[in-house]
Amino acid sequence: MTHRKTILLLLLLFAGIMATARSFDNEALRYKVLYRWGLINKTAGYADIRMLPGGGEMCNAQLTAASEPWADKFYKVRDTLKTTMRRADFSPTFYEKLANEGNERKHDIVRFSRNGYTYTGDCIRKVWKKGRIIRDETRTLTAVGTTVDMMSSFYYMRNLPFEKWEPGHTVTINIFSGKQKEKLTFKYQGVENVKLANKECPCYHITFIFTGDNMKKTSDNMDAWISTAESRIPLRLEGKLPVGKVQCELVTPF
Repeated sequence: MTHRKTILLLLLLFAGIMATARSFDNEALRYKVLYRWGLINKTAGYADIRMLPGGGEMCNAQLTAASEPWADKFYKVRDTLKTTMRRADFSPTFYEKLANEGNERKHDIVRFSRNGYTYTGDCIRKVWKKGRIIRDETRTLTAVGTTVDMMSSFYYMRNLPFEKWEPGHTVTINIFSGKQKEKLTFKYQGVENVKLANKECPCYHITFIFTGDNMKKTSDNMDAWISTAESRIPLRLEGKLPVGKVQCELVTPF
């Protein structure tokens, strides 16, 4: 798994059966992306996640991520993700990803539709390398059961009834990108304290397991610590890299 996918997946975690939807209107969160390896502990970039103003049955959210100048020298990242969701349950109708990573530029679009319990994603994927298009694809993805994209998943997961789960409880859903569909299994680990800004915060600890339809892993496991407060804000996200690990930590007030 590439390190850019690790960072994006860490920022956007999700799952299961919805409770009554919380409102995240006008919410704005900022995360710092930390690279850790031995004694090295350095901020590699920042990501901002916002629920955009607007009313009605639909809502829109956006994530922007950028690497720090020192990290640009090794691997420059400038990404934007957008989603349109139903306000009632945060199920997506449209997803777009604009990625500028290293010497590649990618543009993914997924248009969602639903018939009963079957979800369909009409996908467009374009990839440029060194200014030349190297991939221009369309595909249709289908899945039975709850289905999200990488952006809507951030809000979807925060409505899960963690307080009703026992350690070891698991739930599996589907996720579409412009490239493929995957299954995500959430494993609940229990309540743990996380120290953030010199404050101890009780959190729901969740492990995320990514697989294909054959249940073969498509990514390394990741972990998230989600505040037990009504806001259910993810405070820390963590995943492995080929060398070291990456952590995303909330830097806005909570």
